[in-house]
Amino acid sequence: MKLKNPIGELTRFELILWVSSLVITAGSFLLSPNGDIITLIASLIGVTALIFVAKGMVWGQVLTVVFAVFYGIISFWFGYYGEMITYLCMTSPIAVLSVISWIRHPYKESSEVEVSRLKKRQVAFMLILTAAVSVIFYFVLGSMGNVNLEVSTLSVATSFLASYLTLLRSPYYALAYGANDIVLIVLWTLAAVEDISYLPMIICFVMFFANDVYGFINWQRMKREQYVNGEK
Repeated sequence: MKLKNPIGELTRFELILWVSSLVITAGSFLLSPNGDIITLIASLIGVTALIFVAKGMVWGQVLTVVFAVFYGIISFWFGYYGEMITYLCMTSPIAVLSVISWIRHPYKESSEVEVSRLKKRQVAFMLILTAAVSVIFYFVLGSMGNVNLEVSTLSVATSFLASYLTLLRSPYYALAYGANDIVLIVLWTLAAVEDISYLPMIICFVMFFANDVYGFINWQRMKREQYVNGEK
């Protein structure tokens, strides 16, 4: 896989989407009283990671690892231990594995990853594993006094599913992340009710959702070019 300048690979629309996401996210931080700088940094890294993931570029997975660390810290501060454990102990390691997988599976000699087709056995195993992880986290987080337990558990489930699909190089990763974005918008809205400084996290995941919608569309395009045209 060729590791080119990722920004130079973005189309005009993707540049507009990326810059708009950065501006809107930063603006929400500036307008929020007592805005936390780590929250801003995490948000900006996150939206940047997603545009590169949407392009099928390994840089997106590298930035996902960085985002997971920052997001884990923020979650710990508010008492969302499920989010902290999920991102530090699950999302981050899977993103590291995804970096290796994507580098090993480039589309031809480009900077774009090779799109994979899911097999029935992979889907069955993934769903069983997701269910098992969700049940385990529900009881573990409950014993830790996690805030908004049910919503946090749903976040764990959708986040794990999204990370696993990303590792498998499936376009459906974006749908799972989109579902996770919606859950997290609810989760951080509940947090913002108590502390308005968490408003940027809500805006962050709204922009995440927009980028994930585009990610699904673009990965479908990638899939068509790689498979439908008979090149593979």
